Amino acid sequence: MSFFCFKKQKVFIIIFFITFFSSISEAKKDTNVVKKKPVVSAKSWIVADENGKIIKSFNPNDSRSIASITKLMTAMVVLDANQNLDEKINGISRRQHLRLALIRSNNQSSDLLCEYYPGGYETCVKAMNIKARKIGMKDTLFVDASGLDDDNVSTSTSLIKLVLAAQDYPLIIKSSQTPSMRIKLEEGYYSVKNTNPLVKNGQFIISKTGYIRAAGGCIALLTETNKGKRVVVILGSKNTHTRIPEVRYLVRNF
Repeated sequence: MSFFCFKKQKVFIIIFFITFFSSISEAKKDTNVVKKKPVVSAKSWIVADENGKIIKSFNPNDSRSIASITKLMTAMVVLDANQNLDEKINGISRRQHLRLALIRSNNQSSDLLCEYYPGGYETCVKAMNIKARKIGMKDTLFVDASGLDDDNVSTSTSLIKLVLAAQDYPLIIKSSQTPSMRIKLEEGYYSVKNTNPLVKNGQFIISKTGYIRAAGGCIALLTETNKGKRVVVILGSKNTHTRIPEVRYLVRNF
């Protein structure tokens, strides 16, 4: 074998091994891509347009606890009852309790609103379920006013209808767009921030967050995007921190 042929063969072998190990490296990269954690940790989510037409979804008909998203329905039936919003309940007005329930997700305010509903608490919860049937929320059950009970359940698909129906209530829209509020009490002012930190951007029409252990991180909202209005519902996100970036991702991509 000539020196030239030997050298040529040696170069071929080197190239072969470089190509072989590069292929292994690329295969490992591909495996890593497959194993990469999903962008959205939620057990169920949905994106729909302003008419309720579903654009993209994941387990949209799974029945899940909805936590404080419940408070949207509580506010709706209380407002439907046409009670005096300036009437004081435990020192602050019904209007302020509504805003506390929607902005800060205050459980006590939600319960008081139902306790002072015509006919009392049970009648209020019954009205919530009747309203749910009326607006077409199938597979939905309310058992309390705050959402603390695990048995307040619905699906992402049904919650589209809740969010779209909430547009008819100016107080809910105003609260959804309020980053923070102050209430004057006898001992001074009480300040609270919206549980949705994105509200300060001014793009939301309706927004309500929720969390209990059984529900995980939840959020239901209607927002303006450069593609038009979008309803986004997230149920069963890993925690209260993951639900916000997941909303960003879904709004940006769908």
